[in-house]
Amino acid sequence: MKRPKPLRIIRNLILFFFISTIMAVVVYRFLPVYITPLMVIRSVQQTFKGESPVWHHTWVPFDEISPNLPMAVIASEDNRFAEHNGFDFIEIEKAMKENETRKRKRGASTISQQTAKNVFLWPQSSWVRKGFEVYFTWLIELCWSKERIMEVYLNSIEMGKSIYGAQATARIKFNTTAAKLSAKQCALIAATLPNPIRFNSAKPSPYILRRQAQILRLMRLVPKFPPVEEKKKEVDKSKKKKKSKL
Repeated sequence: MKRPKPLRIIRNLILFFFISTIMAVVVYRFLPVYITPLMVIRSVQQTFKGESPVWHHTWVPFDEISPNLPMAVIASEDNRFAEHNGFDFIEIEKAMKENETRKRKRGASTISQQTAKNVFLWPQSSWVRKGFEVYFTWLIELCWSKERIMEVYLNSIEMGKSIYGAQATARIKFNTTAAKLSAKQCALIAATLPNPIRFNSAKPSPYILRRQAQILRLMRLVPKFPPVEEKKKEVDKSKKKKKSKL
């Protein structure tokens, strides 16, 4: 007995969604992310304003980004990034309690959640988007290493008007490369991330300078990323591969 056509269509749509999203996550485990939904959305917004659509973005691998930058964003955005499985339930609980009395609600999104949103979803917040964000966060935590999540995050996040990722920010804001960013520059970048259009890391306001000082202090307290033992394992693996080839 054949299923009614609407049920077959729904089934096929669900199958297509799961297969396509899993494939996309697997592909992005290995390939650079050159374009994100936010880049496209910002370009469309520029077009409607009568501006020429433009974005500045250059992908660089993790080892060509200053080690100060992951430490700065962890200190600023997600202290337990290396420990949690994509969701920081301690921060979620804190945010829920604080939001009972706060006029301006604060979120508790992790770097993993922000990466999932940046790469696969749209910026406007809604319960639908939050649901997809949970799904994609779970997928990337399952398929990617923490280092890969950080690499994609630092290459895709908006860091200024039409500026995306560490390399473009380093070049435009500080006339240097992502690899040569200092701890102070990285702390300035991290301080502007909650609103990179409003705040300029190259011309910091007194508020951003205060945030920079806080982040620099926290950078000395949060655990090293990537963890030293994980880095040592990777080096040992690469040495073994070279020996086997010889």
